[in-house]
Amino acid sequence: MQQGYAAVLCVLAVLGLEAAAPGECELTRLLQDKLQYEMRLQYMKHNFPIDYTVQVQYEEVLRPSNITRLRNGTVSEAALRYLWFHVSSQAVLRIREVLPEKHPSWKYTQELCQLFDALGEEYSKYRQTDVEAVVADLVKLIHSAGAESRSKAVRPKALLDNCLKVMRMLYGVPC
Repeated sequence: MQQGYAAVLCVLAVLGLEAAAPGECELTRLLQDKLQYEMRLQYMKHNFPIDYTVQVQYEEVLRPSNITRLRNGTVSEAALRYLWFHVSSQAVLRIREVLPEKHPSWKYTQELCQLFDALGEEYSKYRQTDVEAVVADLVKLIHSAGAESRSKAVRPKALLDNCLKVMRMLYGVPC
């Protein structure tokens, strides 16, 4: 079994792809189940007022086009997954900040936070010095408190839609 896993890693290395850890893959599968369209629609659209938006930093909106641009800039897949984790977990926290505990979407966002916390354990091995400078700078911007001047209004469902689309881009092949 060990030799088979090593062979797969070698093939992925030859192809220029970086393998995701087995724990990462399992957690992203659970996240994908939680981010099904029906659940996003119910908890992030129907349970919010019409046209409700959340204020997020400009850097907290990560779209597939951003990933494509970074890939063309030769950013590694591991660094892109690291960036996706930080952006997506911050987006879920932003949504959760606006919800009172008795809101129908509170439990759903709490479950998403728990999955991102577990995924954070997987990413705790990474240090910002291990990833490309552009990704490290973006992560610093996302977690800086004084960056509110560059904020934009985004619908909660759109944040989770982007989270799922980018997750599928980054984890589709290695998982």
